[in-house]
Amino acid sequence: MSAPVPVTEDLLRSMPLPRHQEGEDKDERGRVLVVAGSVEVPGGALLTALGTLRAGAGKVRIATCRSVAVPLALAMPEARVIGLAETQAGGIAAEEAEPLARGAAEADAVVLGPGMIDTQAAAALTAGILAGSADAGVPFVLDAAALRGLSAGETPRSLAGRLVITPHAGEMATLLGMERKAVLADRLAAARRAAAAFQAVVVMKGGCSYIATPDGSAWACDRGNVGLATSGSGDTLAGIIGGLLARGAPPVAATLWGVFLHGEAGARLARRQGLVGFLARELLAEVPPIMAGLAPPG
Repeated sequence: MSAPVPVTEDLLRSMPLPRHQEGEDKDERGRVLVVAGSVEVPGGALLTALGTLRAGAGKVRIATCRSVAVPLALAMPEARVIGLAETQAGGIAAEEAEPLARGAAEADAVVLGPGMIDTQAAAALTAGILAGSADAGVPFVLDAAALRGLSAGETPRSLAGRLVITPHAGEMATLLGMERKAVLADRLAAARRAAAAFQAVVVMKGGCSYIATPDGSAWACDRGNVGLATSGSGDTLAGIIGGLLARGAPPVAATLWGVFLHGEAGARLARRQGLVGFLARELLAEVPPIMAGLAPPG
């Protein structure tokens, strides 16, 4: 197969993000449903939801465990927060899949998975939401524990072309049923294999991230650095991609832009603060000026 195409400023300018006109309301800038968090990691939902708004989405709803819903709503007054039934392990109960599928059908993008710690419940919840909203036409970003709800050959066909998945090496190994060291030996091949198996746009996360599509097309983004290997960083990436999808960017464009914005945010923080020690939450304030710098004039 051909070598991956570098993700550069010029490439992104050739696929500009949707532009929003004065007079548009927040619904026209896109509505995101974030299904995320747990009793122990409510911050995963917070970082993801913040990422959606920093990427330019107009509205975000967070669906999370009932016992952390009020504190989360206070921490993020910009979001509507919905409390859900919990498992004994502190995750979102799988029985919530049906109402969440209805909520997904009302959104412009859905992000599933960040901060979920009950992996068994997360897998069942994800599978139920995908099955229940497969015909709604909404794009999905699956991250972290939600990836366990995928099964090659069993993902609803109607989701093809509307699914973005963002695994790290360990999650990719589980998805493909292979050893982590084998994934690391050829991360691009793993990304292409997963894209074909799940009919998804795949982000194989790393210092150089690879993005692949089901037809074998691939891109490489080397904007990342070791500072991005910090708690919550992946949650912010998932949120950024979800926000761009909600605004109307196609899945490939939203993913390429999201990976670049995330990596460039880390690069800017590293230049100002040092290579390690910046926080995932600090990445997000960098995103709007990076987008503005790449926007066409006028």
